[in-house]
Amino acid sequence: MQNLGRTLGAAPVRGLLAADPVIDFDAGPPRVSFEFFPPKTADMETRLWEVVKRLEPLAPRFVSVTYGAGGSTRERTHATVRRIRQETALEPAAHLTCVAASRAEIDEVARGYWEAGIRHIVALRGDPPGGAQRYDPHPDGYPYAVDLVAGLRRVADFEISVAAYPETHPEAESAERDLTNLKCKLDAGASRAITQFFFDVDLFLRFRDRAHAAGIAVSIVPGILPVTNFAQLKRMAATCGASIPVWMAGHFEGLDDDPDTRRLVATSLAAEQCRRLHANGVHEFHFYTLNRADLTVAICHLLGVRPKRAAAVAA
Repeated sequence: MQNLGRTLGAAPVRGLLAADPVIDFDAGPPRVSFEFFPPKTADMETRLWEVVKRLEPLAPRFVSVTYGAGGSTRERTHATVRRIRQETALEPAAHLTCVAASRAEIDEVARGYWEAGIRHIVALRGDPPGGAQRYDPHPDGYPYAVDLVAGLRRVADFEISVAAYPETHPEAESAERDLTNLKCKLDAGASRAITQFFFDVDLFLRFRDRAHAAGIAVSIVPGILPVTNFAQLKRMAATCGASIPVWMAGHFEGLDDDPDTRRLVATSLAAEQCRRLHANGVHEFHFYTLNRADLTVAICHLLGVRPKRAAAVAA
């Protein structure tokens, strides 16, 4: 694996950032994946499908569809994943959680996915259902994500991704216990970890080093969130324990009524984050699209991820 300035176990290189995307990615562009959430209305479904079709030419490794707290978007998630499978060349991954369902119900959903040609599951514990202050396992369900991973392995030979938390899950007893839980999920049969969004590159690199030191050898894919609405970001970060660097607020100051400039700033910041990560040996990114294509397309373009040109027809 190419490493332009950092080896595993070494201290992170602060401020490492090459300026030329052609040089940065001369060994080939990074691999990408995209995340969508299921639409709530017919109009939202139309808009989501426009986003899906615009991103499809970028040939992502997979696209995932989220699952609402308490299974609140269960049927919409299923319908969206199946439509992606049937009507595009994309590889869909369905989110599946432990919340508000028995083992038998979850196994039935998983078997349905397998029969529909869905081979990739993002296995998560899930958030407490609306209004609940804490997570309580279903009495007949899979208690936690590690149990869900093991259960899915018994259902079929799924590719399974799980969540990772560079800043530690907000309910974890400690960073060490959180990392142990991640390793248990991988040992149970998951093949990839996708991180919660973050903005401090060094924070991710330190987490990656700790994971390798703990014996985790699978790919840890950074989750990238392009930001255009800073107020919304603060609300999202508060619920998942993600920190927002002080410097970010300054970049969005005074842009509340200037959406065009906000999009330009968001694209620049996310592309810089990805390029610094790539310079430190990261070659895959998972984008939280928020069901928008414009920023993701622009960032991917800067990273060298572009639609493949059709082969020229010989005269």
